[in-house]
Amino acid sequence: MKIDAHQHFWNPARGDYDWMPMDNEILARPYGPSDLAPHLQTHGIDATVVVQAAATVNETEYMLGIADVTPHVAGVVGWVDFEDPAERATLERLKGHPKFKGVRPMIQDIPDVDWMLRDDVQWAFKALSDLDLTFDALGFPPHLDNFLTILKRYPDMRVVVDHCMKPQIRDHSPETFKQWADGMARIAAETGAYCKFSALVTEASPGWTVEDLKPYADHVLKVFTPERVMWGSDWPVCQLTASYDQWRKAAETLTSGFSEAEKANIYGGTAARFYRISA
Repeated sequence: MKIDAHQHFWNPARGDYDWMPMDNEILARPYGPSDLAPHLQTHGIDATVVVQAAATVNETEYMLGIADVTPHVAGVVGWVDFEDPAERATLERLKGHPKFKGVRPMIQDIPDVDWMLRDDVQWAFKALSDLDLTFDALGFPPHLDNFLTILKRYPDMRVVVDHCMKPQIRDHSPETFKQWADGMARIAAETGAYCKFSALVTEASPGWTVEDLKPYADHVLKVFTPERVMWGSDWPVCQLTASYDQWRKAAETLTSGFSEAEKANIYGGTAARFYRISA
């Protein structure tokens, strides 16, 4: 089974996509299942995981509604307010939906890099562990040390690092690469976290080449191995610098040296295990 482990649907008219520049012609328009369907058909993709794009429970309900009527949506990663312990009841309620998998706080957008270490949000990590729900770790390289702390503090929490932790490929230097690479290697070696092979194109310059992406892809695949790496399109965000097809083909080039069994993991098997998606 082929799985796109990370994609979005949204309608800006809903009004809660605070991060979205409303003058951006690519982003600031509705995207739904009919827009994605041709890409899934082209690449023979059987299932997808749709991920939150707004910091509201209402958007999670919106995505679950789409999942109810869209067979290819096999999982939904939503959002709850980590600063409100009463939201444990929301997690318990959402877990009752067969396609609800877990949550993703939008940590990359929080100014305080140490937010995840605050005492008042620890209940949420514990609740995800207790309820056996997933945690998508969304951040930038400066968050790597703190994510390592949290992942080691809650070893039973099922975690996937989103977008390879968004290495700043467009500003590549030996120093920035080493800082990112060392942090990712520690998470891979010292925790059981998985990693999404996604969004590298949006962290690169608009004129990116496969060679620009290669050191980052090679490192992630080496330290996490194909058994813990899952490909995601990050569509429609990927369209800022690449079409769905361009990113998929680049990823296939970057993984061409792997065995068929290893590629089966990267393009489906790993996501199926992590998100517990059955054929």
